[in-house]
Amino acid sequence: MNFPILSSIILLPSIGALFIFFGKETTVTGKQIIKYVALFTAFVNFIISIYVWYLFDNSTHDFQFVEEKEWLKGFFNYKVGIDGISILFIVLTTFITPLCIISANNNIKFRLKDFLISILIMESLMLGVFCSLDLVIFYLFFEGGLIPMFLIIGIWGGNRRVYSAFKFFLFTLLGSVLMLIGIIFIFLSKGTTDFIKLYEMGIDPNFQNYLWLAFFSSFAVKTPMWPVHTWLPDAHVEAPTTGSVLLAAILLKMAGYGFLRFSIGLFPAASDFFTPLVYTLSVVAIIYTSLVALVQEDMKKLIAYSSVAHMGYVTLGIFTLTQQGLEGSLIQMISHGLVSAALFFSVGVLYERSHSRLISNYGGLATTMPKYSLLFIIFSLSAIGLPGTSGFIGEFLVLIGVFKDNFFVAAIATLGVILCAAYMLWLCKRVVFGNVKNENLIKIKDLNKSELFILTSLVFPIIFFGIYPEPLLNTIEVSIANLIDTYNYNLNFTNKNNG
Repeated sequence: MNFPILSSIILLPSIGALFIFFGKETTVTGKQIIKYVALFTAFVNFIISIYVWYLFDNSTHDFQFVEEKEWLKGFFNYKVGIDGISILFIVLTTFITPLCIISANNNIKFRLKDFLISILIMESLMLGVFCSLDLVIFYLFFEGGLIPMFLIIGIWGGNRRVYSAFKFFLFTLLGSVLMLIGIIFIFLSKGTTDFIKLYEMGIDPNFQNYLWLAFFSSFAVKTPMWPVHTWLPDAHVEAPTTGSVLLAAILLKMAGYGFLRFSIGLFPAASDFFTPLVYTLSVVAIIYTSLVALVQEDMKKLIAYSSVAHMGYVTLGIFTLTQQGLEGSLIQMISHGLVSAALFFSVGVLYERSHSRLISNYGGLATTMPKYSLLFIIFSLSAIGLPGTSGFIGEFLVLIGVFKDNFFVAAIATLGVILCAAYMLWLCKRVVFGNVKNENLIKIKDLNKSELFILTSLVFPIIFFGIYPEPLLNTIEVSIANLIDTYNYNLNFTNKNNG
């Protein structure tokens, strides 16, 4: 295909943002046009991404739809392409964004135009991350996403929005400085930042540990791994609903994708050496943040700590370097993207009505909001990993992979499933069931049409992929198998040379 379809997917949201920029928000008609342009742009991008998934050949591990243009006099190239690992994240991003725009159109009360521009630009940058085949291009997209999220939290967030925005920005930027130094070192030593070529050339084992740590410093903060996770609860609590959704559903996955693409792909010897470290941090994250979630009084904070625990399973699965573990971690990321988005949208629904996120202010919603309560319970059960939901598939495969590699680590990680059931079921009990204690909830309205559309749109893939995960597994299987083969080949080659 000669048509630059990946560049079109990356650029289309920014083109939509440019149209919105010249629109007028001062009139009712102008405001409606802005809303429709944003939604139309995001929806068209989703349709294009589904078409790309349809065209994608999952029988080969080669990168497809590759585009390459010379940039900066040939020092670096704009190079994009996708494989079975990338395509699912692209579809997830383009699926979540229109739902965020629908929510924003209904709930953002001031500077809606600027907010929609931020979301669309952010979509372009996130898609660029998953399409990049060059380290420099990846870094620009990866760090560029900080700016619109910083604005979303800092302008439209809660009372402590400025503190939370700067904490988010400084944490994530500081970790990425070391990754930039690592990229510069790779360019100076290898003469290229094209990571397809770097896969073939290999990285000098003498420097792999240092480079692995440089990249890890960025990915660990963005995942976020314990103990550099403290920015996440603050960011989630203060961010508007759509900001929390984008942060949990997509931004955290960019780091998981980075572990797969770079830590495993470029630094196999270092990944093997540091696996015990990753296992330790992941297990601590799963158990510790689950215990912290148990004592939270704020619904958003509880779900934020839950995200840290669930991403702990992702990093565990990645570093098992088994087919089941890697496939499980990928499906866990996709599932968590859907489930966390649904849970944050659900909290947003309640906050719009009662302006409170405190669990103690709710109770008995099954009586007053039956549609909402049913959907909220389904999302909570998927977060727990109930069979028949997408959450089960990812966690089950990850735990199989971990059991194959390290029984002791797997046994501890399994406790996280029990703890997750404890805090999610307790949340449901206190919010949905029981008597209506708060008089303000007696007349509370159930879901409106747009809210019902958003939440049912998320229920469908959660249940569908929970029952029939083959479309996901078939897409990633060959690419994951190739990643493992490349890893083992490079690791054996390194060990022979060192021997």
